[in-house]
Amino acid sequence: MIPKIDAQKLIARDAATMDLLQDGIAHYGFLIIHNTDITQDEMARVIAQYRAFFQLDPSEKSRVDMAKTGSNRGWGAPQSEQVDPNANPDYKEVFDCGFDIDPTDPMASLSVYAPNKWPVRPEGFASVIGGYYDHAMNVAIEILRAIADVLGLDTAFFDDKFSKPMALLRGNYYPTRPDWAGDKDFGIAEHTDYGCVTLLGTDGVPGLEAQTISGDWISVNANPGEFIINFGEMLQIWTEGRVRATPHRVRGSNEERISVPLFFNPNYDTNVAPMGADHVVLAGDHLTKRFNETYVHLKA
Repeated sequence: MIPKIDAQKLIARDAATMDLLQDGIAHYGFLIIHNTDITQDEMARVIAQYRAFFQLDPSEKSRVDMAKTGSNRGWGAPQSEQVDPNANPDYKEVFDCGFDIDPTDPMASLSVYAPNKWPVRPEGFASVIGGYYDHAMNVAIEILRAIADVLGLDTAFFDDKFSKPMALLRGNYYPTRPDWAGDKDFGIAEHTDYGCVTLLGTDGVPGLEAQTISGDWISVNANPGEFIINFGEMLQIWTEGRVRATPHRVRGSNEERISVPLFFNPNYDTNVAPMGADHVVLAGDHLTKRFNETYVHLKA
């Protein structure tokens, strides 16, 4: 069973909780975490803002259509992503926002730090979503600090690598599974996340499935106010496989679903090669490559 962790006990380094963390990162690549500093009320407001946005007419959403840009900021229409080249483009909709870098920073011209594109409606969208972005990053760095301790690293090992994070906050809207959907059609097809830590809040509707080490698919769900945590390719590379990046997917069902992942990724110029390796793997190079393989409007 995927470990369920109390965030406050994790911060306190409770021994039994740290054992659960070790089990989660090594065997499942997934955790459920609760009792964070993000309240159930805040999560409900965030979900409500995304729901109101996705209910807008497509002509209004298209004013912030990321397909008109060379980046991934704003609205992604249905079939704007293809996470699995052997499946059809995903039928979900998304809204992406990211880190507000200083425009004078030398890295500000990179697509992973592109300016955010905020819609005019619903009212308060940028304020609510932007505030949640900051809160979610605070939770994510605490998880990384605990992982550092589990791995025998300095507690603050990751801190300076996330001073300008390529952190992407997304709202996912999964409509009911279409009547036309076949074996190659998914809300989001099988994939592993690209970065380090994903903090996923949901409206409580089931849908996410994770693949176990034995190859079986299991349902992963959390109540509103709880969070699903999983780990990405960068952290698996960085830790020489001590943290597992687990394949997962959403097929869709007869219920609409909204989920809100924060993809917490390090600074562009962070070396995420295995610790002690004699070669360099830049986090920004890895993430840019994976984005270009995924977003239909960025494919070569």
